[in-house]
Amino acid sequence: MNYRYRINYSKKEGMRYTSNLDIHKMWERTFRRAKLPLVYSQGFHPQPKIQQASPLPLGFLSDCEIVDFFLEQEMDLLSLETALTNTLPYGISVNSIIEINLAEPALQTQTIASEYHVFFLEEFDSNKIIESIYDLKSKETVIRVRRGKSYDLRPLILDLEIIMEDSYYLKMLLKSKDGATGRPEEVLSELNIPVEFTRIIRKKIIMANELVVKK
Repeated sequence: MNYRYRINYSKKEGMRYTSNLDIHKMWERTFRRAKLPLVYSQGFHPQPKIQQASPLPLGFLSDCEIVDFFLEQEMDLLSLETALTNTLPYGISVNSIIEINLAEPALQTQTIASEYHVFFLEEFDSNKIIESIYDLKSKETVIRVRRGKSYDLRPLILDLEIIMEDSYYLKMLLKSKDGATGRPEEVLSELNIPVEFTRIIRKKIIMANELVVKK
């Protein structure tokens, strides 16, 4: 019998410029170093069964990345977390590990949206940002070009607002489905905010049954 586990983890500054493909390879190496009894795919080139949620764009940080993996035998969650923590590279930290029902769909097919917080490294006029947000949200279409193809950014923006606390930040809720993914840097471009003057952190990956859109 096989067993399926889900890791929620953070990607910090030390791994900020590590690509999604390299993150996948990092998990493979980590699982092997921890001597976990991995389940492998069938075929000429068997690969460990590892599923990642929505890819994180290069240069972004995250408090909530998700990866599923499959084992040939059941393991105690605390022992599993200890084994992984001792083998993970700098910049990756485990937030939680849970066991998942094998019958659940592939992780990447369940992801529907991502919440990002954008922090400002330079002084910006919050009132002008609020005005730009209002203008953007009032548009029916926002046509942009990505990889040589036109697309409409507007329906990919589920929520967008400035949060005023000790210091303000921009909160984005963007669609994150295959073929329909909103990218924070493209939203910033529409708001006339240079991405290099911001720090973008993914705060939540949202599954289909969790989505609540503010009206």
